[in-house]
Order: sequence, then structure tokens, then C-alpha cells
Amino acid sequence: MPTKKLREFLDANKVKYRILTHSTAYTAQEIASLAHIRGQNLAKTVMVKVDGRMAMAVLPGSRHVDLALLRAAARAKAAEVATEAEFRHLFPECETGAMPPFGNLYGMPVFVDESLTRDEEIAFSSGTHHELIQLSYADFSRLVQPTVLAFAEMAA
Repeated sequence: MPTKKLREFLDANKVKYRILTHSTAYTAQEIASLAHIRGQNLAKTVMVKVDGRMAMAVLPGSRHVDLALLRAAARAKAAEVATEAEFRHLFPECETGAMPPFGNLYGMPVFVDESLTRDEEIAFSSGTHHELIQLSYADFSRLVQPTVLAFAEMAA
């Protein structure tokens, strides 16, 4: 079940979405395979600190965050990946590492890699390691109003 906060937000905004259940998985590649979706359409959330402020970097599951690109695109002095200890407490209703990319619900900025904007639909963790929510990218963008930047590189 998606987190209550997310489900209520989507329902209140009359967003059509699907819940995809899969076996417990932790990596984007595993999740995409189990859910039978392309890695490009799986939006993974990487917690980052940009100039010391916690933020979400959302990118295709088939890519990695390039911190130098993120720093430059965000016009920041520093960008680094946050540790679980630094962000776990910010998402008390979510399993660690399975937070949905709705930073607006948690008072933090969201950076989306421009490659996701070309997808008609995206899927992302709903707060657990065994469930995804799939919805249109247009609805996601309308609700979250992320900053679109180019910061992802192809996985090796």
C-alpha cells in the first residue's frame, strides 16, 4: 500500500495511478525486472545534499547521478549523495531507500533528470521495497513541479 500521505495527495488531486506489486527488491535493475518495466521508465530517487540542503534527485533506473553535472546544472557550490543516516528520519512512514519522489510532501526540492520528461509514464517506489506507483509523467510534473536538469549518466 502506498504511504497514506502519498495516496491521499494523489486521490485529492484526482490523479489516475496504478499500483504494481513485486517481490521485495532493492536495486533499480531488480525492481524493473520484477515489475516488467523498462529501466528507463523506473524513476529512482537518490537523496542528495546540494549546498548542504537535502534534496531528491530523480532519474531513470538505468542511469546514475553525475554529481559534477548536478552541481553545475543546479548552479551549486557542492553536491553529494546523502547517507541513509542523514535522511532516514525524514521519511518515517517509508522503508529506508523506498521513498517516493514527492519532495513537495516532505519540504524539499526535487531535481528531475531531463531524460525522464520524455516518458509518457513513470513508475516509482511507493514507500516500500515491494510496490511501485505508475502514473503519467505529466501528472507527476504538475504535482511536484520539479526542477528539470541534465545530471544523469548511463550506468556502466
